[in-house]
Amino acid sequence: MASETPITTTARVLIVLSEVTYLIALPNKKEIVGHLARALRDTDLNFEIDDCVQVEMTPYDFSKGRIVGLANLQR
Repeated sequence: MASETPITTTARVLIVLSEVTYLIALPNKKEIVGHLARALRDTDLNFEIDDCVQVEMTPYDFSKGRIVGLANLQR
């Protein structure tokens, strides 16, 4: 089975659920659960409410996503 290319987007942290899970809002206002990628779990990154994060999602399940880092957004 070939691996699918993940869908990458940005999201905003709404609620910190635990050290590795967050409720995040996508640009289309849909709220999903985001979890930290394993590579980020060993770092000192702590996301807070209203932080913009970069998220990867599988094309098969849009109810959850993997947080892969901070989003580089200019305000």
